[in-house]
Amino acid sequence: MEDPPEPPVVFISYSHDDDVHRGWVLQLATRLRANGVEAVLDQFNTRLGSDLAAFMERGLTKSNRVICICSKMYVEKANAGQGGAGYEKQILTAPLVRNQNTEMIIPIIRANDGPTPLVPTFLDGRKYLDMSEDKLYDGRYEELLRDVLDVPAVPIPPIGLNPFENIKAFSQNKFLPSSEKFHSPSNEGKVTFDFGSNNGHYSIGLGEMLFTPYFSDCGANSVHFYSDSPSLRALALAVGVMGIKEIEDARSYNYTSRVRQLYVGQVGVMQNNNGFYAAIKVLSVKHIDSNTGEGEIVFDYVIQTNGSPDFSNV
Repeated sequence: MEDPPEPPVVFISYSHDDDVHRGWVLQLATRLRANGVEAVLDQFNTRLGSDLAAFMERGLTKSNRVICICSKMYVEKANAGQGGAGYEKQILTAPLVRNQNTEMIIPIIRANDGPTPLVPTFLDGRKYLDMSEDKLYDGRYEELLRDVLDVPAVPIPPIGLNPFENIKAFSQNKFLPSSEKFHSPSNEGKVTFDFGSNNGHYSIGLGEMLFTPYFSDCGANSVHFYSDSPSLRALALAVGVMGIKEIEDARSYNYTSRVRQLYVGQVGVMQNNNGFYAAIKVLSVKHIDSNTGEGEIVFDYVIQTNGSPDFSNV
């Protein structure tokens, strides 16, 4: 058996604003370690008498990534070159570290309500993650964890063949293949779909988070919503729910039927064969025109990328 890969090492740089902030950083580091990341934090890795300068220098230069918790105090100290934040800034801006990995530093916004800039000057222009709002914490944490573990929620799709490579390939190619025209690869969004086409099938998501339900005409302001697809395990009507974020446990609904009738304003829930959940809310329905064969459904959707049945934090 092969040895498991070494976990990524992440150094957490922050300022000791107060006990609440120190506790929040400790919880973040603890959760990262529980999820396969070797988080290096002074609260774990130093004791009375430790050489703090040596700890910071060793941690910053030996880690794969550095998370900078950009609170108001951290930004002020880093910009002024004061305290541990100022010393860590000197190390992080040194050529050895700066040239090692341009994506090494991950700025996280926390406890920073202005008018101080959100990030220190030396982090200007870098993409940051805003973890200021506790109600959005789980979604932001998943985004951070996926980035550190290099497991993107939306993987880069493969590049196809050049359709103009030769005449034969050109004659067989369609510029809007059904697999693209009837597919939204994003993990959330709004879809307008002619369910009179593509046998009523529309796909959302990619890879292990792919869902392909299909729809058919039904009564006034409604559609039939089917689970007859190789990608789906089951679907249900989220009874009593008016918005996707109201779903706290998608497992609690009735998944015993292969088809449900969805009215405008209602929410449907799906589970795919990989165990992930997705939810759609029907915004409008136009029934199939007897002359053109076209119908239309407009819906919002969200795929819960962390495998949880709870949509309240998406």
